[in-house]
Amino acid sequence: MFHFLRRQLSLAAPLSLRNLLATVLVTWQLLGPAAWAQTAGQVESLKESVLTLNRDLLILEEELLYPASTQIAVYVSMDLGQYFALDAIKLEINNQLVASELYTDKQTKALFRGGVQRLYIGNLKSGEHEISAFFTGRGPQQDYKRGAKITLTKNQEPVVLELKIVDSTAQMQPEFTIKQWQM
Repeated sequence: MFHFLRRQLSLAAPLSLRNLLATVLVTWQLLGPAAWAQTAGQVESLKESVLTLNRDLLILEEELLYPASTQIAVYVSMDLGQYFALDAIKLEINNQLVASELYTDKQTKALFRGGVQRLYIGNLKSGEHEISAFFTGRGPQQDYKRGAKITLTKNQEPVVLELKIVDSTAQMQPEFTIKQWQM
């Protein structure tokens, strides 16, 4: 159908808007709504293919940029939040700042509801590394500036860490930990 329109338009040389509209109406009458619906279906199919291709390219790009043998990913999670309202997190690897995040109320509420945020993804060569996280926020009685640290030995497996903020009901204050996930 598009070939027919293209041929009609190329034969008509300089078309005015009125002539173009007339050509479209004649084509509509000749081909009928079924041809237009088929074309719309082809466009939808093409859109789906483009979206699938884009997703595959993003996955491939991530695999190329962050191969599993050097990959490190750091996530943030919170529990309850009665004793701590998160304002910011800074993440350091080997005393070098690699990520920092300022949190809005909407983001902290999502974390309280069980959400998990990917704070950092990057590459880390094999060997021993020190990971430090610094948490800033407000509590009911005071403001907090706390840190947590972990030393890990990176091998050929990917490393996944979770920065956990958990309310300690016994101490009535937040606890900050770094947990390494087993892959």
